[in-house]
Amino acid sequence: MSGTAKAKPRHLPEMTNAGLRPAHDVVAVDEYGNQRAGQVAGERPLTLFLDDREIVTLMTLGTHPEMLTLGYLPNQRLVPCLESVDSIRVDWDKQAVTVETFERITDLDEKLKHRTVTSGCGQGTVFGRMGEQIEKLRVPQTDIYQSHIYKLLDYLNNYNEVYRQAGAVHGCALCGFGEQTDPFVDLFVEDVGRHNAADSISSHMWLNATRGEDKWFYTTGRLTSEMVIKVAQMGIPVVLSRSGVTQKGLELAQTIGVALIARAKGKHFLAYHGAERIQFDAIPPQRPHSDKTKQSSSKRDSERTQA
Repeated sequence: MSGTAKAKPRHLPEMTNAGLRPAHDVVAVDEYGNQRAGQVAGERPLTLFLDDREIVTLMTLGTHPEMLTLGYLPNQRLVPCLESVDSIRVDWDKQAVTVETFERITDLDEKLKHRTVTSGCGQGTVFGRMGEQIEKLRVPQTDIYQSHIYKLLDYLNNYNEVYRQAGAVHGCALCGFGEQTDPFVDLFVEDVGRHNAADSISSHMWLNATRGEDKWFYTTGRLTSEMVIKVAQMGIPVVLSRSGVTQKGLELAQTIGVALIARAKGKHFLAYHGAERIQFDAIPPQRPHSDKTKQSSSKRDSERTQA
């Protein structure tokens, strides 16, 4: 026998294996008015219960829910160590993950009393239950002109000053069109996250009694469920983004009526919702594509959407 003492077996909690696929098939409409099959990133709510106490709802891609939970708990200092966790069970039908510890956490009230909201690229905390309020939200259905999309994208190139100088920020804008269909920006805000910028615009609208039904909202960031909710609460019918959309963001947009125009850059865009409202008055020249090139392009779009 070796004189070296055997290492004590490391405790591993009992865990389900409830990972979801990361991307979902959708059909969008491109700048030529043609339908294009593609994919959007998944986004699912997962409410965390720790020793029968509801802690938080995490919006997640859903590929590794047990690992997400196991990492979240000690990182938030809600459990003293990983060894204190007995089991982690994910139930997507209930959109919940239940965590049991060996010795029930006794100081949760004190730990939950203080919190920091990290509203960077992904918002850290949303207070209250949004479900019933979301069901009541509706925005006006306005016409969208393809030429307006291009004019606005070109006009917005004059902004993003902080990003050009230092990077590391997202930008959001409250936009519109004048009598001669010339675009204007009522307010452009850059911040470390798109949620901070969106909240600043919302405040600006409230302070100035600005209505949103004749405005567009622009963001450099992705269109998740929280972003669609914020745009809808501002009463804005159209949101334009250089980035992509998530599954939950698309579902909410379909319910509320927000037009989602994403992957917008140069003359290219994909209308994930609201394509029937677009007047295709500035269709760009068709570029010659072989079938192989079209397939490669579609594959690249799908890969970028998942990124």
